Amino acid sequence: MDWQGWFALSLAGVALLLMSVGRFGPHLVMLGVLIVLSASGIITADQALSGFSNSGLITVVAMFVVASGIHHSGGVDLVVHHLLRSPRTVRSAQARIAFPVALLSGFLNNTPVVATMIPAVHAWSRKIGISPSKLMIPLSYSAILGGTLTLIGTSTNLVVNGQYQQLTGEGGFSIFSITAVGLPVAVIGVAVMLLVLPRALPDRKDQQKFGSMREFTLEVAVAFDGPLVGKSVGEAGLRELERLYLVEIERDGSVVTAVPSEERLRGGDRLVFAGDTQAISDLLRINGIVPSVHDDEPSLSKDRAERRLVEAALSPQSEVLGLTIRDARFRDRYGAVVLAVARGGERVSGNLGNIRLKTGDVLLLEARPAFVSRQRYAKDFLLINDLETETPRHDRAYLSWGILLVLVAAAAFGVLSMLNAALMGAALMILSGCCSVGQAQKSVDVPVMLTIAASFALGAALQETGAAGFVAEGILGVSSGHPLLTILLVYFAVSVLTEVITNNAAAVLVLPIVLSMTASLGIASEPYVIAVMMAASASFATPLGYQTNMMVFGPGGYRFMDFVKVGLPMNLFIGLVTVGVISQVYGISLS
Repeated sequence: MDWQGWFALSLAGVALLLMSVGRFGPHLVMLGVLIVLSASGIITADQALSGFSNSGLITVVAMFVVASGIHHSGGVDLVVHHLLRSPRTVRSAQARIAFPVALLSGFLNNTPVVATMIPAVHAWSRKIGISPSKLMIPLSYSAILGGTLTLIGTSTNLVVNGQYQQLTGEGGFSIFSITAVGLPVAVIGVAVMLLVLPRALPDRKDQQKFGSMREFTLEVAVAFDGPLVGKSVGEAGLRELERLYLVEIERDGSVVTAVPSEERLRGGDRLVFAGDTQAISDLLRINGIVPSVHDDEPSLSKDRAERRLVEAALSPQSEVLGLTIRDARFRDRYGAVVLAVARGGERVSGNLGNIRLKTGDVLLLEARPAFVSRQRYAKDFLLINDLETETPRHDRAYLSWGILLVLVAAAAFGVLSMLNAALMGAALMILSGCCSVGQAQKSVDVPVMLTIAASFALGAALQETGAAGFVAEGILGVSSGHPLLTILLVYFAVSVLTEVITNNAAAVLVLPIVLSMTASLGIASEPYVIAVMMAASASFATPLGYQTNMMVFGPGGYRFMDFVKVGLPMNLFIGLVTVGVISQVYGISLS
């Protein structure tokens, strides 16, 4: 190996060190590596930039948009509503999370699945009286195991497939190529998780403190043609809302106070709630709840995908001081609708439309995106918080699931390539209105995309300079060339790397080494590539090892050692099960 190979290996070591320390973002580290490799001439400009046009990366971007369509159409809310319900034990609650989340993560990138489920599971945990710390790790682990079911279950699988195609020139894997290994591993993993985690996880109270939050008066309406018409208050779930209390119902000029749970809802009922901002955001996601209108103008409901919630305080120079909300005609004046009012940190009693506005009143407004930029330097409001909460388009929930099924079927039966199927699905999500263009843009995790694209440059350098072959020979020397021992070493090498750097970067770095090893042994590379996919995805031992682990870390009230305690044995167990399943599926033995 010449100096270029040693330089590439050294650069890989420095990148691993910088990413494990955590001071610099992985995307910055990998972009820095790309620049050094290109500027030094070790790889060409085309090789340095090849990751940005890789089919695996583009497929990941498209699948983020597909997941956004499922989320913003209320597709996940649909699953939550039908499957969670009221379990009696912790194990039952974990099972109700594990099975649907694992299935969802098999066909959607597991990061947006967990992002969507966290607030739903958090609210559900309070409703059923089970600590979030008993449910959040199972949520993450289920998504991780579900991501191994298909090629599109996690970005890592797609990235490895894209790099495999680039390095070998072959056609790559089909959508269900990994299923023969991933399905038994997921089933065994979920079963063990449900057996062990109810006792192993800590039982901590909800870490969030809401006492200091502003309490708003909120008024919403029951949609005339919505699913809540005819249901009782209790059946509609409006008595079980956390941090939100149904104060009264205004109906045909009369007011129902001390509302009983048996009270039947009618279309057009105005419901007056008291609660805080986050609770209000949860309420507005309920199918059948619409903003109440206090003037004769239509609400913004026809443009729901292009709205957001904004907290804004009235300034002393505001034109609406002294006016009631109804007389202020916020829609004409500002292009916004008042949903709630807080004064001095407490709710303002009475009918929302008749509240007279005073200096310092904090209004919860439903407005179009232009409101924020237009009012930022105006005299009427002191903007406090752009909540960017958008109400799902529930009428498109089934359509979004239909698009996903068509996408999967087209890829599975070879009608379209995985790339084209994902691009078609993303386009249909936007064209059908399941998500807006703005929502699609926000769904793409740019740092993750940059990390993946830039990692290809280092992978190409390791392959081009012979460094990958050098490391491969070392691993083969340790394993004495035994295929099964080689798979075991590959799996646990990727698993360790995944715990200290990003899973995508770990997979991209190791794959060239794996291909060099299989070429040296003269055997098929497929089982070893699948081992890389599985090891990079199945990361349980630390919150740093996988993005979904970090996402549930705060909401679950966990400490670092909570993950080590349950995750390290899980890593070892799933690793051994995976290698065992691969050996059975591909007929690999020690001999």
